[in-house]
Amino acid sequence: MAETGVWTAYGLPLAIIVLQIFAILVPILLSVAFLTYFDRKIWAMMALRRGPNVVGPFGLLQPFADALKMLTKETIIPAGANKVVFLLAPMVTMTLSMVAWAVIPFADGWVLANINVGVLYLFAISSLGVYGIIMAGWSSNSKYPFLGGLRSAAQMVSYEVSIGFVIITVLLCVGSLNLSDIVRAQEKVWFAIPLFPMFVVFFISALAETNRPPFDLPEAEAELVAGYQVEYSSMSWGLFMLGEYANMILMSALTTILFLGGWLSPIPFAPFTMLGPFWFILKIVVLLFVFGWVKATVPRYRYDQLMRLGWKVFLPLSLVWVVLTAGVLVTFGWLPTTH
Repeated sequence: MAETGVWTAYGLPLAIIVLQIFAILVPILLSVAFLTYFDRKIWAMMALRRGPNVVGPFGLLQPFADALKMLTKETIIPAGANKVVFLLAPMVTMTLSMVAWAVIPFADGWVLANINVGVLYLFAISSLGVYGIIMAGWSSNSKYPFLGGLRSAAQMVSYEVSIGFVIITVLLCVGSLNLSDIVRAQEKVWFAIPLFPMFVVFFISALAETNRPPFDLPEAEAELVAGYQVEYSSMSWGLFMLGEYANMILMSALTTILFLGGWLSPIPFAPFTMLGPFWFILKIVVLLFVFGWVKATVPRYRYDQLMRLGWKVFLPLSLVWVVLTAGVLVTFGWLPTTH
């Protein structure tokens, strides 16, 4: 506590910190709500149908109607379930998808916590994300959720390895774990160009990490009904959905920061370079469109194909690319020295 009696953090009054947190969380939650609408519209266009178009103009109020429906439904807990863990699992999933935004820079200086190990923080949070699904699968005391939880654990651990090596290639080029420094290092060229194979590997791994099609094996309807979500209903199921969509936005933001220049403008002229947050959001929206596009066009992988892709293709490729990147940087004397 400061001498004036005002609680402070990072040299700012605690009230200001709380307001900054709400300034991030409220738009994220609204974005998650409308992403469900955006996603369904993409699938509808791919299938030559209309999608949500009844509730509100152009169906724009459909997310709020869905939220009201889930809030007014009864939460049913199976008789044999571990009630505490059962109810805690969706909260863990949703909470982890929100706290990761603390280190995401929306523009130059627009970041809640500008820590020097932002990449490690995000990697730690994404690694914890599997616990919510494992808790849901185990606590339901049912075979389909249990199998879904096991699948999710194996899947997320497998693809986190390749994601880690991809991030190392970026860090080698930057020389810093600070996310703002990573964006500033792309002022001349976005890393998606020299590190294009790693950009593709990272985005596909993001699909697997968020359990999105064609890697939605933990909740595969054909063989597991709905996997770890089978026994969930009402808002407890809704929290899982919100967590999944929030993770989609988070992985799109991380892809933008690591490979697409973050808030940097693709048009290097003064009026455009001043629109940092706009470019950041636009890049995220484009990546989210690809998320929906992939779901509508690519069939689901078999589980053995999923594991083969992660361990026999992505892991060797990302490891070789780390060695190549380090070799090129050392050979030509391009090792970063500014950070």
